[in-house]
Amino acid sequence: MITTEPIILNLKNVYLTDEQFYQLCKVNDHWRLEQTAQGELIIMPPVGAISGNRESELNGLVWLWNRQTQLGKVFSSSTVFILPNGGKRSPDVAWITNERWETLTSEEKEKFAPICPDFVIELRSRTDILSQLQTKMQEYLNSGLRLGWLIDPQNQKVEIYRQNKPMEIVSLPTTLSGEDILTGFILELPVFE
Repeated sequence: MITTEPIILNLKNVYLTDEQFYQLCKVNDHWRLEQTAQGELIIMPPVGAISGNRESELNGLVWLWNRQTQLGKVFSSSTVFILPNGGKRSPDVAWITNERWETLTSEEKEKFAPICPDFVIELRSRTDILSQLQTKMQEYLNSGLRLGWLIDPQNQKVEIYRQNKPMEIVSLPTTLSGEDILTGFILELPVFE
């Protein structure tokens, strides 16, 4: 079995402005690029069919809840957010309240929005390194994330990240609540095969 891990390029001595990173992504649109707050450029491999299907289902469930509540905006894994700490990240599923979204200008909404989502889901695929996803979740928290779920099918668990609280680990199967962030949202996760 061939697995491809993300390629991490250490660009600590090369500073990319937000506009340069945007242009780099634009001319290399066949790549999924992220940049850490420390300046490391990450080239993400595409996910396989199983992970792509799971990601699509998760996004669809959050979208459906949001369509019913009209409380915010839902974003796919193709969306890059410029975090306050300088990281440029793409969660698998992201959600931002309407109030926070409306503080952005039209130009900011058109490019990579300079805002940290209120809620994210990261779904670990077989090509993902768990410690890198955990670092990414911490980067979201440090940037203002209110609630995040790192779903890890390989280890049959979910890591729950909340502001000013220790990370919580629950085993699959489980039912997750959107708590007071995504009010009324419930996600039932099975044991993954």
